[in-house]
Amino acid sequence: MAFPPLTEEHRLFRDSVRVFAEREIAPHAEQWERAQAFPRELFRKAGAQGYLGVRFDPAYGGSGLDYWYTGILIEELMRARSVGVVVGLMVQCEIATAVIHAYGSEDLKREWLVPAIKGERVAALGITEPGAGSNVAGLRTSARREGDIYIVNGSKTFITNGTIADFVTLAVRTGESGPRGISVLVVPTDTPGFTVGRTLRKVMAHASETAELFFENCHVPARNLVGAEGQGFPAIMKLFQGERLVLAYIADSFMREILEATLAYARDREVFGSTLATMPVWRHRLADVMTELEASRLLTYYATDLLCTGDPAADTYVSMAKLYASELFKRLAPECDQLLGGYGCMEEYFVARATGGISGFAIGAGTSEIMREIIARQRIGRA
Repeated sequence: MAFPPLTEEHRLFRDSVRVFAEREIAPHAEQWERAQAFPRELFRKAGAQGYLGVRFDPAYGGSGLDYWYTGILIEELMRARSVGVVVGLMVQCEIATAVIHAYGSEDLKREWLVPAIKGERVAALGITEPGAGSNVAGLRTSARREGDIYIVNGSKTFITNGTIADFVTLAVRTGESGPRGISVLVVPTDTPGFTVGRTLRKVMAHASETAELFFENCHVPARNLVGAEGQGFPAIMKLFQGERLVLAYIADSFMREILEATLAYARDREVFGSTLATMPVWRHRLADVMTELEASRLLTYYATDLLCTGDPAADTYVSMAKLYASELFKRLAPECDQLLGGYGCMEEYFVARATGGISGFAIGAGTSEIMREIIARQRIGRA
């Protein structure tokens, strides 16, 4: 049996995304990374190609496909070598809107999901707070119901697409402390009392706009509640499953690009009468990282297969894939950068730039420490 189990339809989709990445992203990638933003129009272009609703119901403009297509989408978009662009687009189509697709009312889907799939409205996910990062159950942003409205107060940080979003899929506290008091609201960013704080400057994924968000007595219609009140925590935990797989694919694809650029340099760079690629010390070091990258990719593919088949072990393997890929990135990127010598310190070189923020993948969507605890609980049991 071939693995991964890809078909001619998958190949055609891959070809389509590759052309899009080469035409719409690659020529501008460095400029957008320097500007720390990419044009809003790219959401519309991606939406027009059907890339922002790959896994969503066709009734709302989606394609009704599975996670294999999401993986292919990421692998090909990453050929443009802009983590920031891919993160911004994935927040739109896999992270901020997935919970609406899964749990939102029909009205919410028509009002917010449909235009998001088209790229006409930009989405952000508001979970992380200054005092509650990985501890989602400890979030404090509150939503107090009064009649037909919720009054929202609080703040969020590290919010991708935060400066440009038309709406925020917001995790709020509507009840008691702990996970049972958490709900999810769709908050339009034109709501009085909503403000964008600082635009945060990151050490990686520069082209994605990341911000602090503030909510001061924001009146949000009660109809914007996603699912049932107090049931937001399990919805968010399920959402993280897809987000972690997305980050594993981004990390694997970014490492592929770093390695390909490094190999091209090694084959051309002459030192002491021979190329770096012919020197055993570098051939063997590169063989090691190539082997580890292949192992990471196959683990990510296995996790994808389990998700697509509904296997109960999917949670464990998604966490494993995210953990392995993000920790491997911290070894692979500096190893490749070392091969470039002095050029590995020059920002004009892609490999040198790629080593910035090497811990980012091990932090986003749950730290490596959280991934280890999830794996341990599911395979060993609670401490």
